[in-house]
Amino acid sequence: MSRSLFVKAILLYFSGLLLFALLLFLPAGTLRYPQGMILTAVLFVPMFAAGLIMMKKSPELLKKRLNLNERESEQKKVIGFSGIMFIAAFAAAGLSFRFNFMMLPFALSCASVVLFLAAYAVYAEVLRENAYLSRTVEIQEGQKLIDTGLYGVVRHPMYMATVFLFLSMPLILGSAVSFLIMLMYIPIIVKRILNEEQVLEEGLPGYREYKQRVRYRLIPYIW
Repeated sequence: MSRSLFVKAILLYFSGLLLFALLLFLPAGTLRYPQGMILTAVLFVPMFAAGLIMMKKSPELLKKRLNLNERESEQKKVIGFSGIMFIAAFAAAGLSFRFNFMMLPFALSCASVVLFLAAYAVYAEVLRENAYLSRTVEIQEGQKLIDTGLYGVVRHPMYMATVFLFLSMPLILGSAVSFLIMLMYIPIIVKRILNEEQVLEEGLPGYREYKQRVRYRLIPYIW
């Protein structure tokens, strides 16, 4: 592991934590937002642990996950829409708490933590199975098709995990408004998947045959 990779990982982690806190707690007008504190903990503590594990066992995978230089024009649009969605959803959650507007029961927030952590576990398993998981859409040198484990169930298990992760976030925050905004993630991820599959079909040997074997992209028996 290089020192530069360690520094980059730490800087991105804490800048992400700071940005998240500003987007959520500034609109809330207080740090005493219990649901916000819960999400901060379940989001950033496992993230830190996963980063340490990758840093020790798979620094190359960590390097790929930290790469934000997307080259596909369609994917740049997807990233832009996603950024707007997250800003709006977190700000809406903070405002919902501040003005007690369309807040969900606290029990639902606690139950949603279980869903979030389960989705995080699936995400971690996908990282273990696929060493080629870059944050950007690209064909890497020497990349091989992965069709075992979760990849034998759906073609994009990482995106399946993110759907449940992202939709559980506003539920943990207790904001119905934020949840409605976060539903935008579904058409956004569909667009990303369709473009990504075009790239994989063109550049990854065996992907067309894999699509015939594994019919579902995201959710078994649905799509």
